[in-house]
Amino acid sequence: MARKQLSEQDIRDLFFQSDDEGDFAEEVNGSSSDSEDGDLPVNLVAIANPEPEGDGGRDELEAVSSTGWRAASNFSPPGPAVFFDSSHSCVQTPPASVSEASCFKLFLTEDLVRDIVEETNRYASQLQEQSAPGVGKLAKWLPTNIDEMYSFLMAMLLMGVVKKSSLREYWSTDPMLATPFFASLFSQDRFLLLLRCLHFQDNEMADASDPLNKIRNIFHGITSAFGRVFVPFKDLCIDKSLMLWKGRLRFRQFIPAKRHRFGVKFFVLCDVRTGYVQDMLIYTGSTTDIQHHDLLGISGSVVMTLLAPHLRKGHVLYVDNWYSSPTLFQHLLSLGTGACGTVRSNRKGMPPFTCKMRKGDVEFKENGQQLAVKWHDKRDVHVISTVHASGMAATGKVDRVTGEGIVKPCCVLDYNRKMGAVDKGDMLNSYVPCARKTTKWYKKVFFHLLDNAVLNGFIVHRQLSGKTIPYQEYRMNLIRQVLEVHHTARRPSAGGRPAADNPLRLTGRHFPSEIPQTDVQGNKTRRQCKVCKSSTRRSKQRQLTKYVCALQHPPVFCSVF
Repeated sequence: MARKQLSEQDIRDLFFQSDDEGDFAEEVNGSSSDSEDGDLPVNLVAIANPEPEGDGGRDELEAVSSTGWRAASNFSPPGPAVFFDSSHSCVQTPPASVSEASCFKLFLTEDLVRDIVEETNRYASQLQEQSAPGVGKLAKWLPTNIDEMYSFLMAMLLMGVVKKSSLREYWSTDPMLATPFFASLFSQDRFLLLLRCLHFQDNEMADASDPLNKIRNIFHGITSAFGRVFVPFKDLCIDKSLMLWKGRLRFRQFIPAKRHRFGVKFFVLCDVRTGYVQDMLIYTGSTTDIQHHDLLGISGSVVMTLLAPHLRKGHVLYVDNWYSSPTLFQHLLSLGTGACGTVRSNRKGMPPFTCKMRKGDVEFKENGQQLAVKWHDKRDVHVISTVHASGMAATGKVDRVTGEGIVKPCCVLDYNRKMGAVDKGDMLNSYVPCARKTTKWYKKVFFHLLDNAVLNGFIVHRQLSGKTIPYQEYRMNLIRQVLEVHHTARRPSAGGRPAADNPLRLTGRHFPSEIPQTDVQGNKTRRQCKVCKSSTRRSKQRQLTKYVCALQHPPVFCSVF
């Protein structure tokens, strides 16, 4: 049988001019279909159930074309359509009393510490069940409480100020290393037990597919407090921060430009004016907690996730070339947010520039809403901005070779002034870090969060009190105030060997000589040895000697030769 060639009109009639639409619908629903379950073929599902348009459908982002740029001479971008209102910026929930401790407790609240105490006690019980009863240090475990946990955290902060090579040295009785204050807070065994059992999540309820399940609750609690306590000023910046970690961890990163190089990478949103840490994300690869945007990639999605609470308010964002792209900046501008940052020359949507330039040469291009700049300093620098005009500005410095004033593009000057908030915070914490080397990555992440909570407390205290004190002094005042409220004095140690035994022979300079003979004893003249008599190590050793110090009296010593 010969096949008939269907024309275009015949095909239209088959699809759109059926004699009985009801019968056609009945066939589709499966009443007379050959398939057993009556479902539509895979290739027709999308046609029968199209995706809704709007926010729930396709991404409304539009890529910026590289062909729409033109040379700019006196260009001023329109900027965000929203005017920024600075009247609401600053601390939103001030404490009753402006003290170092009250500002810190805005972030590490008693409810949060209570959760840590609960999980620590639960984890200690689990460890005791897994170990032999009555064996090891865990046999001495007693449930902890909020007061003891606050004291423990303050001891960790103090260790960032008083640095030693190992934890046990803080309880050393060596006169050259002794710091008796730590022994007045905790015994060595109790402190190490608390550090070992410190926990933040019930292992039985944890989601194994979540790489941050060990720290998820405490991380969310602290970062939520960061955003709740403080409303940022106009200028914001996003940058990477690296916490040192060289152990095994599947989301460990290598960043050669950073001082530590290996570690856990954080994306940090900071207020430029104060340096306040507004929010942060932990990079875990494909499972990072971000809302993905196809046209923006991972870097742009990180920006959109961190900026979500601050869009349509007139903020200006500063980022480096890992995040910047014309498409991202255009999308931020449509959401009432300006942006400025260095950019890679090969980003999609970037305009072509002159290939070779001499030092000091600059080229401006614009597309009506964005300004793109190529400026040659020691090397080529590419910048895009939606808030800066095309023009040069004096830096106030003089070139040592030519004697002329140094000028730079306005956007470059503004970027250099406002991009270092994250690095400055890392620098302040690097001088007095409480994070120490540990076998558990999530404990070090917690102590890193603790350092940032102290930093934010320092900024809040400065904003509310108007006092400008050094960061280390703030930490010392904080430790002192928290311990005054939560610490209870330890009972004196009962039993055990003496803390120290320092014989007199070791505490001064002596020149022994023989004791003058007496008429009664003659050449057998002896006296009590002060060293042997004062020592408690060998109580049965003889205590008579025929030597005496020639310069000091009455100290008398046995022969040391």
